[in-house]
Amino acid sequence: MPFKSKIAYEVDRIHAAAIYCSDGRIGAQIDDFLANGLNLPKVDRVCLPGGPACLAGYVEATLEHQGVVDELNFLVEAHGLDRVILIAHQSCAFYGGRLTVAESRLQLIQEADLVRAAALVHQVTKVDNIEAYFARIDGDSIVFEPVRV
Repeated sequence: MPFKSKIAYEVDRIHAAAIYCSDGRIGAQIDDFLANGLNLPKVDRVCLPGGPACLAGYVEATLEHQGVVDELNFLVEAHGLDRVILIAHQSCAFYGGRLTVAESRLQLIQEADLVRAAALVHQVTKVDNIEAYFARIDGDSIVFEPVRV
């Protein structure tokens, strides 16, 4: 039996995209942050393991890098993006598993990667309004802290 959403379809675009990790444990919190923290309820989403990490120059993410660059360029052209949000999160398995980064160094490396990713996004898309955030676990909540890019 088909499912029909009770949420109305909206034609207007918001002209922003968010790039973040596909980790389902923080999906609802990211949606809440985008909609209520940044007032971006209809943001275009680019989700993949590690999120913006694939734009930080890792050989281990070469295929993802090209795919996300292609998608961003498409979204800039087709959806008129003028804002890009980058979100990294604490305890990201992409960093621990694929990049073998120790938990003790994780946040420092992720914040540096957000800066590198922001520079690359600007370089390849010419979008000037790029923001970055680190999602930190705080008890049973997630706190989104701005990272200067």
